[in-house]
Amino acid sequence: MALKRVTMQEIADACGLSRNTVSKVFNERGSVPAATRNLVLAKANELGYYQRSLTDEPASENVGTIAVLTQHKLLSHNFGAFFITAFTNSISRNGYTMKMYELSKEEIATKKFPARFDPEQTTGILGIELFDREYIDMICSLNVPTVFVDGYPGIGETLSNCDIISMENIVSETTLVERMIAAGGKSFGFVGDIEHCNSFYERWIGFCRALEKAGLPIDKDLCILEKDGLQYEDTKWLLEQLSAMPKMPDGFACANDYLAIHLMSALKEKGASIPKDIMIAGFDGSLEAAVIEPSLSTAEIPATDIGKLAASILQKRIQEPSFPFNWTYVKTRPIWGNSTR
Repeated sequence: MALKRVTMQEIADACGLSRNTVSKVFNERGSVPAATRNLVLAKANELGYYQRSLTDEPASENVGTIAVLTQHKLLSHNFGAFFITAFTNSISRNGYTMKMYELSKEEIATKKFPARFDPEQTTGILGIELFDREYIDMICSLNVPTVFVDGYPGIGETLSNCDIISMENIVSETTLVERMIAAGGKSFGFVGDIEHCNSFYERWIGFCRALEKAGLPIDKDLCILEKDGLQYEDTKWLLEQLSAMPKMPDGFACANDYLAIHLMSALKEKGASIPKDIMIAGFDGSLEAAVIEPSLSTAEIPATDIGKLAASILQKRIQEPSFPFNWTYVKTRPIWGNSTR
């Protein structure tokens, strides 16, 4: 996969900043305001700043190849862009090269590896945005050092021959819903396919836990749990789902910010006032959550830190193949916007 070569100077020019400021963001040297950092990373994502070495410094001598296997374009969303920047920077500094393999639906369905992927020439594997259980099991059976970020629903309940990293989902989701309950909410719905991935599944668990603790019912008639797909972008389809509900709940917890933002658009078209009539909470801490009106209550995921951690764990696995496999959770942080009272 050919990757575009974009320099720090080009990013600096596009942002109206100095190259030194951009360098600080990627090399983590010196203090940069959060707003400036987010601007630089977003512009880097837009321009395709994604290559073997994310600095202008020469890489160390090549010590192996890391294969990244994914079903989705990582640069197309907030978490993936920040994560892969940090991951690539970390492994390149230690002399590894990286090859990206975007798996097709056919390859997933037929359980085939991409034609250019050679396990014998692969030192380690990173699996991200990959949620098919049989495909993950097939990767694990290669006995190549492997780290997955997230996975299929309930992956932590199985004995997999790989390391797994996840953002913490249950506690932050419970906290978001408890905040809406404390604001007077008595009925709630969940939006998102809880069988899509383990993170969505765990956020559903957190949603249910908050209601159970408050003695409130879990009413699936107030939820939109259809299989993940583009229909969640369709305002007309969302309005149909809302109209089919026996009543409007006091609040919705959405599996991520993307779903929450589309739901907010549908509710506004329906004439509902947010948060006066209905409260909304998302999850991800996306850049869009802060600029939508009203601003979205969400949970911030430290994507950059998870990228560094994934690189560290994978390199440790390469160095110590017999070390016990680990499941690692990284703390998330609720952020309160104006979509909740």
